[in-house]
Amino acid sequence: MSLQSLQTTVKTSIRSFSSCQALLRGMGSLDDQSPYENQKSISKLKVHQRTHESSRIGIIGVPFHKGQSSSGVEEAPSALREFGMVKQMISIGHNVKDFGDIICENIGERNDVPDKIRSLPDLACASHALSSKVQEVMREHRKVLTIGGDHSIALGSVDGHIQAKNGEICLLWVDAHADLNTADTSESGHMHGMPVSLLVKELADYWPYLPGLDWQKPTMSIKNLAYIGLRSVDHYERLIIEKYGVSAYGMEDIEKYGIHAVTTLALERINPTGTKSLHVSFDIDALDTLEAPCTGTSVRGGLTLREGVHIMEIAHRTGWLGAVDMVEINPRLGNILQVKTTLEAATHIIKAAFGFSRSGHVPQHIEKLPGYYAPILIEDKVVKREEPIVSAPFLEKS
Repeated sequence: MSLQSLQTTVKTSIRSFSSCQALLRGMGSLDDQSPYENQKSISKLKVHQRTHESSRIGIIGVPFHKGQSSSGVEEAPSALREFGMVKQMISIGHNVKDFGDIICENIGERNDVPDKIRSLPDLACASHALSSKVQEVMREHRKVLTIGGDHSIALGSVDGHIQAKNGEICLLWVDAHADLNTADTSESGHMHGMPVSLLVKELADYWPYLPGLDWQKPTMSIKNLAYIGLRSVDHYERLIIEKYGVSAYGMEDIEKYGIHAVTTLALERINPTGTKSLHVSFDIDALDTLEAPCTGTSVRGGLTLREGVHIMEIAHRTGWLGAVDMVEINPRLGNILQVKTTLEAATHIIKAAFGFSRSGHVPQHIEKLPGYYAPILIEDKVVKREEPIVSAPFLEKS
């Protein structure tokens, strides 16, 4: 390498390092061409030092698949339960209550629904029931885990969270897709690509009257919405993101700055005062296809499982977390090994959201090690005991 080439490489590295420092200080944007200028310092975000504490959690299953075209996602709630997800959450000390599944019978179509929207009556029924159930769970002072189903069910889970917290929530949408289409911008008419636009008040006037959704009022500001993991965004969705300055972080941002910086910045931007309850809606297709193959709208080049877990670890440590969605798992789309891989990934994501630490946990309510064989003196000889002492001394903290 010539001296000139070496000097150029060093200068480029210094600029890159300075850019990262500027991001961490809040002096730069994630992209020189992006609309997200003057970002606040991520160092202001306070996180709990403890990675785990016992929580009261309520689980709701929503075996709903009509927000998209592939059957099978309705099997995910039972599949995750059978995989041992609930037992694993209990094993780390949580008080877990399963509230069962939201079931809506086949409602059928209506003549007064806009032509481009599919299965609206069924979604309206399921979402209304889910919203009410989320509020019920939160009245018991529990955090909510909602297992879909396709991502259209977030209309009900987020609405219930909004109602329970009097509108004081922020929303982190972890997904390969923005799900920000309206009835007039959607090419497919599938509702799993539209829930966010129904939830934010800024887009209310871009929707016609939707029969069956009179109970749902968009009250959340789009300023309290952030995306992580985007890599398949439609043209009109991108237009909305640009127009309203949505905090939207794609895979290129994660590659450039790392998942920790991106996640912390996203959370700070949607909840700068730290007073809102956090809702994380996690589409399994946010993960790379190799990490979670059993999903209907996979896009290669996604998050690693480690990055997905770290997003949820940070969300947990803020102390803001009120509700989590896990959606779009389809056990029919893959062989036995692929189904196991996908369910395992989802379980890791869920556990991280509720405080599971990859470095391990001190057992709750246990302060001494078993098997204490203190030496004793026998005929002037120090020998080990053959049986452990039952009342072993307490472990001393250094």
